[in-house]
Amino acid sequence: MIEELERIINESDNIVFFGGAGVSTESGIPDFRSQDGLYNQKYDYPPELILSDRFFYYNYDEFYRFYFDKMIYPDIKPNYTHEFLSKLESMGKLKAIVTQNIDNLHEQAGSKNIYHIHGTINTNHCVNCNKEYSLDDILKMDKVICTCGGMIKPDVVLYGEMLPEEAFNKSIEAIGNADTLIVGGTSLTVYPAAGMINAFNGKNLIIINKDPVNVRCTLQINDKLGETFKKLNIGGKNE
Repeated sequence: MIEELERIINESDNIVFFGGAGVSTESGIPDFRSQDGLYNQKYDYPPELILSDRFFYYNYDEFYRFYFDKMIYPDIKPNYTHEFLSKLESMGKLKAIVTQNIDNLHEQAGSKNIYHIHGTINTNHCVNCNKEYSLDDILKMDKVICTCGGMIKPDVVLYGEMLPEEAFNKSIEAIGNADTLIVGGTSLTVYPAAGMINAFNGKNLIIINKDPVNVRCTLQINDKLGETFKKLNIGGKNE
């Protein structure tokens, strides 16, 4: 299967990577649904409730206690998968990364064309005056409040909110134009994001995930992303 994946990537020139939590877990960021994930930890409120738009507005301080404790990892670094995808982009093969993750590890690794369909922790805005704040700005605050006195909301998609329209539309366009779509580190169970792969009309749909995914595809490899990519020889040079 590794040889087949290697052949497909070497023969493709319009690849899109669609990534889920499994991309970032190899850097040490926990996912939500695994045995040790956030959904299986104990809090005063269920994590899926804390990370809802209603909870944000009505339990602001509790939201930020959880957010800073479990969603922000300022010292985490990109892993081999992030670096491999960045190199694939620099070779002209990878045209876009569509990510469900809210970290900026792809950017740190050097990738440029990234669509954050669940938003990003790196930018924030006041819900009252719309003033923008960086992640560093809010990390320095004793209490996360705008200079106007309004609440500051991370630019992440909370439960109950729509996906960002621009990122969604550009992702659909990129997936629709791709000759190869690599889906990695996701079980494709979270909608509407998971349904985006239906826009793919290309030749090769590849799934790389530790657990089997029940989707018809060209090739499925049930292993860690980093371990899979390390075995590839792309462009005649081992990455």
